[in-house]
Amino acid sequence: MLDKFTLRDVHEKDAPAIAALNNAAVPNVNALEQEALFGLAEMADYARVAVDDTGVLGMMLAFGPGASYDSLNYRWFDERHDSFLYVDRVVVAESARGCGVGKRLYADLTAFAESRSDWLACEVNERPSNPGSMRFHEALGFRIVGRQETEGGTKSVALMLKPLPQRLG
Repeated sequence: MLDKFTLRDVHEKDAPAIAALNNAAVPNVNALEQEALFGLAEMADYARVAVDDTGVLGMMLAFGPGASYDSLNYRWFDERHDSFLYVDRVVVAESARGCGVGKRLYADLTAFAESRSDWLACEVNERPSNPGSMRFHEALGFRIVGRQETEGGTKSVALMLKPLPQRLG
């Protein structure tokens, strides 16, 4: 069990740790070289890490509308919505799963997004299946609004939205 962890913006010094964390989570996220992943973090509207005295425990990157991000899943939302934050990736170290890191990152993203967006958006792999992520996102209030095949039909994703509190009111 984790004693304490904090959230902060991604820094350049985090590049090796976030790349290792990301690439340990393949196939649930796509593998990226350190420079490419840090480049995404610099481009993202939201790029945060969870850290404790042992290092990086988790990370989240999210993009708003109109980003010059060439992701098929991101573009699906960008073509249909004008007020959203798309969670490109959320990754938690195996040793920190079930300790609240993912929930805390999502709570922080929600607070960040409330004055900027109507929706949180994400995708979850259905092929290859990622049932843990699907349960996690459904428990947070995300609902499937579409599906698409990616990577030449080798992957299938569920496209999900969650309304932010001002959208519910």
